[in-house]
Amino acid sequence: MSHLLVHPSLPDAEGRILSITPKSAGWTYVGFDVFRLQAGQTLSHETAGKEVCLVILSGRAAIKSGALDCGILGERSSVFDGLPWSVYVPAQSNYTVQAESDCEIAVCSAPSGGGLSPRVIPPSDVGEETRGQGTNTRHVRNILPDVSPFAENLLVVEVITPGGNWSSYPPHKHDTDDYPNETYLEETYYHRLNPPQGFGFQRVYTDDGSLDESFAIKDGDVVLVPKGFHPVAAPHGFDLYYLNVMAGPKKAWKFTMSKDHAHIGWTTTAIR
Repeated sequence: MSHLLVHPSLPDAEGRILSITPKSAGWTYVGFDVFRLQAGQTLSHETAGKEVCLVILSGRAAIKSGALDCGILGERSSVFDGLPWSVYVPAQSNYTVQAESDCEIAVCSAPSGGGLSPRVIPPSDVGEETRGQGTNTRHVRNILPDVSPFAENLLVVEVITPGGNWSSYPPHKHDTDDYPNETYLEETYYHRLNPPQGFGFQRVYTDDGSLDESFAIKDGDVVLVPKGFHPVAAPHGFDLYYLNVMAGPKKAWKFTMSKDHAHIGWTTTAIR
């Protein structure tokens, strides 16, 4: 099986069902974990040299970040049920999550020098915008976009792609450190499906063919994008959610579109 496709496991002692580290991914910047906590269960971690964005995927939890008591956050029953609550935790700090109900928490991380303050990111700061048109329509929720001053390196975004539609399309890439034309950003896609028994598709490929892999993605899978183009398709009858985490040497989202798809026409609002 390709190392770019990671399936969830049964919860470990901490409730972890997914763990992507720079070492396991074979890259430098992006870390990604998902924890499935039972009501009353507590999760506590030090951030050390990484900044962290906690995204409440479902359920409710009391969260503390360093000296900041964020209170009880979360209000959706699934990732398809409204906008997320999130918490930014700086490097050289810590966080504690106590599940008020059964809940699922994503932990997005990237190297950081620290110095920023912890912060709650409420749904009102996220909003939702519709991008694309026709079968290229999707709904984007920017939790930590590249223009956000509240993170040093992390970019975090949710996307809902209705069944029958394409996403991250037309294909684009961000694997070259050539700012302002393009930036190098590693990326993870955490996929969920509604209803969950379905599947979607994702292809990760380069123009020179050195990387060309296609995946049938199931509910809960993660796809790693170390380089290349990475379009996603949601079959008819199954809405597709993904949580993107990106990071690299520069916090800017500059990309190159596939020349093979130039006839479609595009703007910056046509992707993600």
